[in-house]
Amino acid sequence: MTIITVADERALLQSVPTGLFIGGVWREAGDGGTFDVSDPSTGAVLLSIADATPADGDAALASAFAAQHGWAKTAPRLRAEILRAAFEAVTARADDFALLMTLEMGKPLAEARGEVAYGAEFLRWFSEETARISGRFAVAPDGNSRLLVTKRPVGPCLFITPWNFPLAMATRKIAPAIAAGCTMVLKPAALTPLTALLFAQVLQESGLPAGVLNVVQTTSAGAVTAPLIQDPRLRKLSFTGSTEVGRRLIKDAADQVLRVSMELGGNAPLLVFDDADLDKAVSGAMLAKMRNGGEACTAANRILVQEGVAEAFTKMLLERMRAHTVARGTDPSSKIGPLVDEGTRTKVHELVTDAVDAGATVALGGRSVDGPGYFYEPTVLTNVPAHARIMSEEVFGPVAPILTFATEAEAIRLANDTEFGLVAYAFTRDLNRGLRLAEELEVGMFGLNTGIVSNPAAPFGGVKQSGLGREGGFEGIDEYLETRYVGIADPYADV
Repeated sequence: MTIITVADERALLQSVPTGLFIGGVWREAGDGGTFDVSDPSTGAVLLSIADATPADGDAALASAFAAQHGWAKTAPRLRAEILRAAFEAVTARADDFALLMTLEMGKPLAEARGEVAYGAEFLRWFSEETARISGRFAVAPDGNSRLLVTKRPVGPCLFITPWNFPLAMATRKIAPAIAAGCTMVLKPAALTPLTALLFAQVLQESGLPAGVLNVVQTTSAGAVTAPLIQDPRLRKLSFTGSTEVGRRLIKDAADQVLRVSMELGGNAPLLVFDDADLDKAVSGAMLAKMRNGGEACTAANRILVQEGVAEAFTKMLLERMRAHTVARGTDPSSKIGPLVDEGTRTKVHELVTDAVDAGATVALGGRSVDGPGYFYEPTVLTNVPAHARIMSEEVFGPVAPILTFATEAEAIRLANDTEFGLVAYAFTRDLNRGLRLAEELEVGMFGLNTGIVSNPAAPFGGVKQSGLGREGGFEGIDEYLETRYVGIADPYADV
């Protein structure tokens, strides 16, 4: 087992670019401003990096706009080879990317390595899809003309990514945009921008032409991105984050009638039926709840267990949760790292406190961990009433609230009783029940007897207040393509 030393951390941080990436050049912010990126396990500053101004954002969009025409005309094979080279480079530097994510976001190294593999796979998947962009040619039904349908790039894009998956949320947007022939401006989260900067460097080294990708990290997100959304040079906005912010962005994007992709909040139910394989159900619940320390929109926010197995399931879940060691992500024993900042930890504890006040029982945890960093104990709540805030708000932490149900119909009603509709999970041995749930649950994704659904080859996205559009899969590249129809006169008209 490799032990990470302070020297290892310093060497990696020294290799990370600290400027803005505009037009293929690393540069300071226009006003020379910087901001600190901190380690959530200690609060210590990792690096000070350039803090973009609105003028820097405009320069980034200008660069993307200038590069768009030429980039759109590049051969699909060239774009594919750049993506494949980036996949190979990220894979070769997997340890660097994993450690960097652990340092700035807090997740244990094992989970960070998993994200590197997942994030890199978007590069490989879309490298393979690049040459498969196609249209169609047909005879019109009346026989008097020909129909030619082609696909073309949407144009310059703005990507706003969250802090919880610093690499995968970037590659999930950047890879299909590159494949489709779009240029872009990336605004990574201010809490975790370092991974995006290192990835931009890798793309540059992989042959991505200047101006195709521009990165403007900033602590003034609204001031930098709002003018870009109102700029007619921009043609698409893709955002991953809260529903509250997503609603505002959709409204702002309406003025320019921008194409939008919105991956927003979740309130995922996980249903365990009496006939479930409990070992698989508990393992699946741990994946669905504790992946990324619970800081994921796909996390199981509500665990709904049928009355006949509720006691046995809860006992088994408690055993698994107790075994999770809370420690800095570089500690080999770590199963849960810190939450990303104090505000997140405070919100988690508020939801736990509200649930207890509403009648829930703390079966495990329920407290912040003393000492430096933003650690919170693995927590299990039982007897949680349906009206508790934790049943309707994303907890984004290592807290598993358990609610029981009597019948399948009640389980479906409880699962759908939310404004969100990103993902749901269910464990049952009854195939017909599984198929009924797949049709009845109001979600964009459904995990049947599995606690993880994310896959670069599958379309990721939700319904209702969980967003618009899909990322990944065959569907992911369509988000970056416009359809053009050409009507052609009958070639036999003059014969």
